[in-house]
Amino acid sequence: QVQLVESGGGLVQAGGSLRLSCAASGSIFSFNAMAWYRQAPGKQREWVAGFITGGSTTYADSAKGRFTISRDNAKNTVYLQMNSLKPEDTAVYYCAAVQAAQQYWGQGTQVTVSS
Repeated sequence: QVQLVESGGGLVQAGGSLRLSCAASGSIFSFNAMAWYRQAPGKQREWVAGFITGGSTTYADSAKGRFTISRDNAKNTVYLQMNSLKPEDTAVYYCAAVQAAQQYWGQGTQVTVSS
């Protein structure tokens, strides 16, 4: 059973930075894809950034130039570095992984950006 545990959320002022972590219970090499999503109050969950086949990274327009997704294979951890945060980035951030056509989710970590 795959387990994903996010951490690193918190309260930050606009313009600040946070780094989210997603620790996987097994080797992240076993995942076909990994990504970060977020869900703001009253809104649908939306994709933010991810690794695609071959290890390339891809970003939502709202994240381009401000967020960076990275991975530490030795630690089975994926990160989301978020810079120049805006109040509209306030959301619960979720880590997701796909393995053998099954999608797994973490429990989420709250990010709140004050103006």
